Amino acid sequence: MSYPKVILVDSNDEYKGEMEKMEAHQKGLLHRAFSILIFNTKGEMLIHRRSESKYHSPKLWTNACCSHPQPNENIIQSAKKRLMQEMGIQADLKFLFKFEYRTDFENGLIEHELDHVFVGITDNLPEINPSEVSEYKYISMNQLVESLNTSPENFTFWFKKIMDIYQVEVLVQNG
Repeated sequence: MSYPKVILVDSNDEYKGEMEKMEAHQKGLLHRAFSILIFNTKGEMLIHRRSESKYHSPKLWTNACCSHPQPNENIIQSAKKRLMQEMGIQADLKFLFKFEYRTDFENGLIEHELDHVFVGITDNLPEINPSEVSEYKYISMNQLVESLNTSPENFTFWFKKIMDIYQVEVLVQNG
């Protein structure tokens, strides 16, 4: 099976090359990724449960969309395209922050990503791609924080990291 490529980077987000996605996850090499947070006009966040067929983190809840930009592709355009492919929605996206993380999965794969986080607002309801998403819901931030605190095992590793950073960012902005 042939996998799409990922963009290898250093911790400063400097281009270091390209590699098939699965090989990068087997070797644990740092590569560029993106995550998208979507809110509706009520302030609720769109989260989804990953499909059972995902090669890692199946059936866990996570942010609206996450993936890898393709080589020679603008990251925000890549993010918008992937949001449409996974969730069937369009939204203007704004860059929030980026962070590096690494986690080992039970299946031997290693996710080591420099994740660019974007945010968008839309009231459009998703038309999910069932190979990516098994279900979705909009959830208030209070309910989400409570769920993250009481049942962290139900959420993806990167989403928990994003929410930790996002909550600090919101506190600083409102401080």
